[in-house]
Amino acid sequence: MTMTFDYETISPDGSRAKGKIEAKSQAAAAATLEQQGLTPLKIAEAGTGMQKEIAIPGLGGRIKTRDLAVLARQFATMTSSGMSLIRSLAILEEQNEKPKLREALRDVRTDVEGGAQLSSALAKHDRIFPQLMVAMIRAGETGGFLDGALDGIATTLEKEAALKGKVKSALTYPVIVLAFSLIMIVGVIVFIVPVFEKMFKSLGGQLPLPTRILVVTSHQMWWAFPLVAGTTIAGTMLFRRELRNKPSVRLAFDAFKLRLPVFGKLLQKIAISRFTRNLGTLLSVGVPVIQALEVVGDTTGNSVITEATKDIQQAVRDGQPMTTPLRKHAIFPAMVTQMIEVGEQTGQISTMLDKVADFYDQEVEDATEALTASIEPIMVVFMGVIVGSMVICLYLPMFTIYQHVQGTS
Repeated sequence: MTMTFDYETISPDGSRAKGKIEAKSQAAAAATLEQQGLTPLKIAEAGTGMQKEIAIPGLGGRIKTRDLAVLARQFATMTSSGMSLIRSLAILEEQNEKPKLREALRDVRTDVEGGAQLSSALAKHDRIFPQLMVAMIRAGETGGFLDGALDGIATTLEKEAALKGKVKSALTYPVIVLAFSLIMIVGVIVFIVPVFEKMFKSLGGQLPLPTRILVVTSHQMWWAFPLVAGTTIAGTMLFRRELRNKPSVRLAFDAFKLRLPVFGKLLQKIAISRFTRNLGTLLSVGVPVIQALEVVGDTTGNSVITEATKDIQQAVRDGQPMTTPLRKHAIFPAMVTQMIEVGEQTGQISTMLDKVADFYDQEVEDATEALTASIEPIMVVFMGVIVGSMVICLYLPMFTIYQHVQGTS
């Protein structure tokens, strides 16, 4: 299936051009442009209608995996075409739209011009450039295959960005529905219930219990809602700080997430995909196993796997195969350990890791599609229950008042 991409290129004589190209992926689009003697500066999937990304002022400065993937692909294309490192960095800096990333690239270019290695210059900006990227570039510099390392980084980050995109797309619908439901509930309680309350009082009679609860909630909403919202925000910020500062809390929380129904299996597949993809990529460019495991442990997004990689590192130091400690950790299915074992025995560990990652990427895609399909009817029922409950609470007094009028007549 082909997609349409917007591109911006620079020719050998320095002239720039923009246009559209159809290809199966960003990498295929870049390869086509390179065959035409052009150096891609920007390749992005063309947005159409409501699918086009909306830029919100003040919220566009955050650097995403997709931004780094595009950067790495551009960098790899320029260096492979014979462009010097410093000139490539200057072009990347000039055409980048993210202020923080542009500033970091300026610092990196300055350091490289001063004689520093690219990996060392990137490592100074560890909040922007991930460890995986720095480690692979360092290996490429040492082995003399920087172009290949940059290409590997681009491919890995593109797959990571695609994986995140699939998961986010699965969660977008329920989040929107929940937000709309919350706004609707608050709106009804604050604005509609007081109108019905005045009408009920003028007609007389005793309100049913559900309606009385709704009326009391309406009276208390003006102070209760800000209190609940403020407490929730403060609690979330405190909890996130605990996760950052206390590894034991993070480990317990990550283990809890893996035990969640439905979502636990999905999170496990995502973590395994990242672990195998990143480890295979690092090993394929010549990063030593111990160093690769150290880097990968911090890139999976799950402390359970991070702890497992520490055991694997120790086992490798002791001369044992990686599969020995892997079998002790339940988060790794038997298929993963068996395929890694075959890779170790045949000397094709990086290839096997890539195959495992491809398998779990597909598993994640299938799981997110199934999750989206199952969530939609659940959310429709949820909305129906919310709306129905509100209507019943508001119209119950009508029957009570009618009975009261019938009794007095």
